[in-house]
Amino acid sequence: MTASRTALVTGANQGLGRALAEGLAAGMSTADRVVLTGRRPDAVHAAAAAIAAAVPHGARIEPRVLDVRDGPAIDALAADLGGVDIVFSNAAARMGRDDRPVDQVDAVAETNNLATTRVLRAFGPRLRPGGRLIVVASALGTLDKLDPHVRPRFAAAAEATLDAVDGVVAEWRAAVHAGRAVDEGYGAWLNIPSKVAQVAAVRAFARPRRRTDLAHRTLVAALCPGLIDTAASRPWFEDMSAAQTPTQAAAWPVELALGTTGDTVAAFHGELVQFGTVVPWRTGRPVPHRATT
Repeated sequence: MTASRTALVTGANQGLGRALAEGLAAGMSTADRVVLTGRRPDAVHAAAAAIAAAVPHGARIEPRVLDVRDGPAIDALAADLGGVDIVFSNAAARMGRDDRPVDQVDAVAETNNLATTRVLRAFGPRLRPGGRLIVVASALGTLDKLDPHVRPRFAAAAEATLDAVDGVVAEWRAAVHAGRAVDEGYGAWLNIPSKVAQVAAVRAFARPRRRTDLAHRTLVAALCPGLIDTAASRPWFEDMSAAQTPTQAAAWPVELALGTTGDTVAAFHGELVQFGTVVPWRTGRPVPHRATT
């Protein structure tokens, strides 16, 4: 990486995003900067001030207001920052158990999915050699979590382009609005197709650049941070006794961003990774959530 590095974290004013920004600041030098973004100016500036006070000898914290649902705003920030070394695409829409999918699907698709593909398009070309572009996803983001009827659509998009992934998201979104999502195999829980599409986007983006990225030890990957004890996650899980705090959950992703070796880059490139291990795209891992699909 360059002598003076730039890291960006979206959705960074609370929870895991804030912990990622703090962990990066602690692990980087005073010559570096961590760009902390979120939608609410007061929360963004408060989080930046708190991290700067907690890590006085780390990287400079630079607060930026960014609504990831605003595509031109993502492009403008990328152009303003120029070359970047670390990007955590972390912003996500919160869903409640009592929310109707039809009322939430637009926010979920625009925040989780279209924002992911926009970040990949905007910041991927600006990623410096040795850089890290990491999309925070979930262990729900594997093909086995989908009904067999729709798996081929997501699998094909992952082998194609970001435009193809956006197309699958548009089809799912339209099915939810039309009341056809369950009948067509997308399920009733928005989080599953959304997370699968996030991982599909990473795979589609990473594949054509793999050879060049490996030559430069540059990593593009998705990650599952594991179960985190937050207000957003508690309603969805029966047992939170093993859940991590945001600070605990941020530790290994920060290590992934700052300390990955070349061999690990090759193993992780384009994959979904959890606790240093690749989660198989087709078979995944069990996730003990309450929701049904």
